[in-house]
Amino acid sequence: MLPIIFMEKSIKNYLILIFLAIIWGSSFILMKRGLEVYSYTQVAALRLFIAFLSLLPFIFRAFKKVAKKHWGPIIITAFLGNGIPAFLFTKGQTHLDSSFVGILNSLTPLFTLLLGIYFFKSRPTKTNILGVIIGLTGAFMLSSSNLDGVFAINFYTLLVVLATLFYAISVNVIRKYLADLDAISISALAFLFIGPASGIYVFSSDFMPFLNTDRGISALLYIAILAVIGTSLAVVIFNKLIKDSSAIFASSVTYLIPIVAIFWGVLDGENILFSHIIGAAIIICGVYLVNKKRA
Repeated sequence: MLPIIFMEKSIKNYLILIFLAIIWGSSFILMKRGLEVYSYTQVAALRLFIAFLSLLPFIFRAFKKVAKKHWGPIIITAFLGNGIPAFLFTKGQTHLDSSFVGILNSLTPLFTLLLGIYFFKSRPTKTNILGVIIGLTGAFMLSSSNLDGVFAINFYTLLVVLATLFYAISVNVIRKYLADLDAISISALAFLFIGPASGIYVFSSDFMPFLNTDRGISALLYIAILAVIGTSLAVVIFNKLIKDSSAIFASSVTYLIPIVAIFWGVLDGENILFSHIIGAAIIICGVYLVNKKRA
């Protein structure tokens, strides 16, 4: 088998998309484990601070590459693509099921498409738009299956929806204004704006006493995995995917996240329904159409 670097570019993008879906689809379980011990602000801040520490080795090199024109978009990416959503998601998960939060995350490609058309002059094809609609339909089907047909539209749901809107803004900004900057530099500099402040908050809170307990250490380990793998590594890969494909295709990773959430549910003893399989198939078809180019 040829090495992955020689693979068809589109195939590489799909493999990266699946890899990201596995990572981010698992992140909601990790957040849930962290929330069993720490507050939602501590979980979010720890996630950002540890991610910042893991990206520290790349910051000096990133400074050499960044230009004045990059700083504004990087700040937007820092706060709207990473900082604020981290707190919105953990706050939402204090009152919403983790799988439902993962499903709500599927709204990101829709917002990415709409913002791209109206504010970033993107020109998706009718097929791309159809793919977004189909993917969203599949996500709602999974949502209905997981929640017994009930959609919980409340304040906490709106917090998660707002987070997906912020993600969509960040995705479009990276695609349009940071295309000439490598993914690691974007991520490292973005976390430079939010990581230190997050660390200061964590260590000024009642975080330390929890470390004297086994549950506290275990929860911190889950958060560390969430930060290093589910945040810093995943963000770097995601930023590169945006540059190598399209904003809509990259954000369509959120359509695959509910499938991973169902997988975790099966491992936890939940039953797989036929509607789950149909919903997953619909989502995959939607992702394919989102990435389809003009003939």
